[in-house]
Amino acid sequence: MTLVDDPLLTVASATRLGTQHLQRVAEQPRREAQVLLADSLGVTTTWLQAHPEAELSKVAAEAFVRQLERRATGTPLPYVLGWWEFFGRRFRVTPQVLIPRPETELLVEHGLNWLLHQPGEPRLLDVGTGSGCIAVSLAAGAPECRAVATDLSSAALRIARANAEQHGVAARLALVQADLARGLAGGFDLVCANLPYLPTAELPQWDVSRWEPLPALDGGSGGTEVIRRLLPALPGLLCADGMVLFEIGAGQEAQVLGSLAEALPGWRAQSIADLAGIPRVIELKRGEA
Repeated sequence: MTLVDDPLLTVASATRLGTQHLQRVAEQPRREAQVLLADSLGVTTTWLQAHPEAELSKVAAEAFVRQLERRATGTPLPYVLGWWEFFGRRFRVTPQVLIPRPETELLVEHGLNWLLHQPGEPRLLDVGTGSGCIAVSLAAGAPECRAVATDLSSAALRIARANAEQHGVAARLALVQADLARGLAGGFDLVCANLPYLPTAELPQWDVSRWEPLPALDGGSGGTEVIRRLLPALPGLLCADGMVLFEIGAGQEAQVLGSLAEALPGWRAQSIADLAGIPRVIELKRGEA
């Protein structure tokens, strides 16, 4: 690209050229060009729209070009930026963790409502935390909460630690390297898990498998094997009046509810649909005594 060779490169011309450069990889090339340009300049996209005539410094133009070129290879926008928005906060992301997605905010909404209605200092467990977006969002929204988050990946835990520190909850969030919840003591008021739920055979069909960490995507032959592995541990993890929240994939409601009924007879489960009407979260509680 030759953007940096233009001594009169402005916000308007950079946006136009960036849009052209991203036509083949982005569904909304103009929006993505604006996001990258705003990030390079350290401003908001609103500022860009109000200052189309503003000229770019050479440093900003070079940074913008580097980002455009990386995005043009197909690299997801959040990985190019190094951050992504989730539940009103900006989270650091790298290719070592999944990109936070809007559908996961449904789990956080219900989890936060639960935590805020618990007395004292409720305890939270986030299994397979990745970037830490769930645990950090819940800990930030419920200031009395004490949290534990696990992940098998040490790289993911480093990202989660950085996010916890950025949002001021590191003192209340213990990060543990573990396979699911192995080795943890119980007594949690809320257990959250956004575990891998894509069937192994379907992974090649999804573009995410080219860029995002496969262990965080691969849910086994049926897509729910990782969830099923966690179920036997729940009685020892959850306090008597606690709640579990699982995120599931589209079309997996019946399969997961069947596994729950088999593994935890007597427990009460219900699904929660997202705005599109797709069952996205399973809420689970112990049966009546």
